[in-house]
Amino acid sequence: MKTIITTSIFLLSLLLPQAFWSQAPSAPIEVFVSNFNNKPLKGEQIIFVNQSTKKTYTGVSNVKGIFNVDLPGAATYDIKIKSVGQTAEYSTFEIPKIEANQMYSKSEIQIMIEPPKSFTLNNVLFDTGKSTIKSSSFSELNDLVAMMNLKPTLKIEIAGHTDNVGNKESNQKLSEERAISVQNYLIKKGINKSRVLAKGYGDTQPLADNSIETGRKQNRRTEVRILN
Repeated sequence: MKTIITTSIFLLSLLLPQAFWSQAPSAPIEVFVSNFNNKPLKGEQIIFVNQSTKKTYTGVSNVKGIFNVDLPGAATYDIKIKSVGQTAEYSTFEIPKIEANQMYSKSEIQIMIEPPKSFTLNNVLFDTGKSTIKSSSFSELNDLVAMMNLKPTLKIEIAGHTDNVGNKESNQKLSEERAISVQNYLIKKGINKSRVLAKGYGDTQPLADNSIETGRKQNRRTEVRILN
């Protein structure tokens, strides 16, 4: 996922009572999330992490690609983008310190990203030779459920893959059953079946060398492919 971040911070000079400044002022930030064609992106979860306090502030873009967040001033923030199974760090920005007679006016941040067309569920695993999902996979699958809830028009394909150990017919059947298991998990969590296509590809689309174990492990995977 690529990203470009542009920011602008504005200050106002005001004569206000001293008591007003007993607490550190916050900067009201309007965040606009778009793709590289400036098209708004709905349902993108953006996280701001204060480098000093490690406190996090989170927002989710609406249909116009916008959300608002108040961030304490005189601090530097890491900007992270939440995706399925991980949180990727992309940039930082600083809110400058202000004088006693100043306050922050509304400022703007634009985050431009290109969401992936497909990605691998790296932490979704199955019992050996079976389509039973291991309980350690639930956290990442729940991330996928959360993403689909934030993007209610999103449709995906669950693509199951195997290595080339065994015969092609068995591999094809296993990959289909595993994709259906993931589909059923999402449906049980409230995702409409019409939004999730399950398809198995067996050993026909390897990513790595099947002659070595590290390659076979990479080829045994479950992918999410964005359909719209």
